[in-house]
Amino acid sequence: MKSVISRRNLMLGLVSLGAVAAPAAAQLTVNDPMNYAQNVVQAARSLEQINHQIASLQNEATMLVNQARNLESLPVSSLTRLQAQVSRTQALLGQAQRLAYDVDAVETAFKGRYGAARLGATEQDLVARAQERWATSVGAFEDALKVQAGVVGGLETSRAEMQTLVTASQNATGALQAAQAGNQLLSLQSQQLAQITALLAAQGRAQALEASDRAAAQQDARARFQAFMGKSGATQAPKP
Repeated sequence: MKSVISRRNLMLGLVSLGAVAAPAAAQLTVNDPMNYAQNVVQAARSLEQINHQIASLQNEATMLVNQARNLESLPVSSLTRLQAQVSRTQALLGQAQRLAYDVDAVETAFKGRYGAARLGATEQDLVARAQERWATSVGAFEDALKVQAGVVGGLETSRAEMQTLVTASQNATGALQAAQAGNQLLSLQSQQLAQITALLAAQGRAQALEASDRAAAQQDARARFQAFMGKSGATQAPKP
């Protein structure tokens, strides 16, 4: 009888042990190391994607800032001052005395004052032609000196503008500012070339008028000589 009771108690103990062990086994299945490692890897990948997205947003923000800088205009403008210098040079050229920079005026002057003296011109006519040419030549040299003075007077302004534009170009924060500074430097060079052209035109005009005066004086001298020879022949009547 005791043997049967012992066996029954043994069976009951095994059943109880199995009932206690079952939850522990289930808990070990939930906390599986492999599953935990996979979760860690997935979390790391998600974190890496987030970091990439953050870096991409930072790059886009930097690109937008650079685009904004590239669209900023240059705060310096020399156009008004450069145009004023060109206008002053044009005004000096427009003050040309007696014989202006005009094709029709030049043609008219060379037909009258610098062309061949008309037949039968008196000494008084020739003297008047010579005086008119002399006054025109003197006025042309005066005009050339005025243009030279204007160009030299604008050198300091040109130097200051060049320094301002070069500094603005070096300190440009974007492509637009650099391009605008470069364009204004080209405008400064164009203004300087315009002044050089005006100076050469004024000097060339004075030299051309002086050379024309010498050529016209030679023609007047021949006219005087011919008039003298004509008078001399008329005075010496042929002997019968």
